Amino acid sequence: MFDSVRARLDSDSESDAEPTVGLFVDGPNVLRDEFDVDLDDVREAATALGRTGVIRLYLDEHATPGLIQAAEARGFEVVITSGDVDVKLAVDATALIAEGILDTLAVASRDTDFKPVLEYAGKNGIETVAIAPGEHGRSDALRNAADESITLES
Repeated sequence: MFDSVRARLDSDSESDAEPTVGLFVDGPNVLRDEFDVDLDDVREAATALGRTGVIRLYLDEHATPGLIQAAEARGFEVVITSGDVDVKLAVDATALIAEGILDTLAVASRDTDFKPVLEYAGKNGIETVAIAPGEHGRSDALRNAADESITLES
């Protein structure tokens, strides 16, 4: 999976000056009724940071086909897991950091479980961004661990 990401990024030479952004969205914690988050807004927040080389939405096995279809229509790679969404997202993000594929890591979540991923990225010279699903969904721990924070407005 990561070889295909690297090949796609390596083949796109016209955007070499622009940083490569990896956007990882914690679906169960971001796409909640109380936050009213639009996937287009999440994507726009990431594209403002640079060229999105990886744009993934992580969902659990209870995700509706309509949500999956809507996310794919907006350019998200949808990752469905029967286990813990947080673990899959953290492992994938950490692997891409270790591979040196990303210049910027953006994590959209309100879950403090991603603080170690942001810290690991920072220690490896990767710029980090915490994207919160709203003022009441913001994690101070994620915001403080990241180089930058973005709060989506409803």
